[in-house]
Amino acid sequence: MDVYLASPNTQQQAEHVSGMPVLLSFACWSKWIDGYQSSFRRVLIDSGAYSEMNSGVKIDGLQYLEWCQRWKPHADAIAGIDDISGDWKRSLSNYEKFGGFPTMHDTDPPELLKDLLDISRNQGSNWIGIGLKPPREGKESFIRSVCDNVPNDIHLHGWALRRYTHIRRLDSVDSTNWWRDAMRLKTLQDTKHLTYGECLEIIVKRYQRWTREISDSDTTQRGLF
Repeated sequence: MDVYLASPNTQQQAEHVSGMPVLLSFACWSKWIDGYQSSFRRVLIDSGAYSEMNSGVKIDGLQYLEWCQRWKPHADAIAGIDDISGDWKRSLSNYEKFGGFPTMHDTDPPELLKDLLDISRNQGSNWIGIGLKPPREGKESFIRSVCDNVPNDIHLHGWALRRYTHIRRLDSVDSTNWWRDAMRLKTLQDTKHLTYGECLEIIVKRYQRWTREISDSDTTQRGLF
């Protein structure tokens, strides 16, 4: 499973994610990131729907479309402008006008998933996202229902779904907590001698290897023992 580290907020953070997969958000973009983006191993492009929901400031679709052009040659994928709050008709309109792979939210009607799969295939991205309106806890049944109905040839990305990485069908997630998690590791007695960069490498490995753990919900794995 790929773990994309969400947009660095400072130059120090950008230096530490060199060589790692990074999620770049249009809503959080700053010009200084241009000096670092070539050091990121891979990039996933996001419109910033979560930031839009929190701030109330709507993303300008034409500006986002223009900004995305620079990433098309080397981004893993480019997300569409989705509406987390439940305005799924606005999401569909944005996908049609400005492109980008679609996202299924827990605020959307279940029957919308078929339309989103058609959009993903028609645009050739073969990506679809799963998004949750906060709080994100206790929504595993919704995530699994989407996973069960998305064909295996579609890349399934979980927006800020790091806590659900035990669901094997998810192909990638992104983390917004990576900076704090690595800083916390640096305060522990046995790891305080490590640099922040070394702590971050450990945290990323932990994110990735959570998918190998046997959880109570994984009945297949539990049956092996």
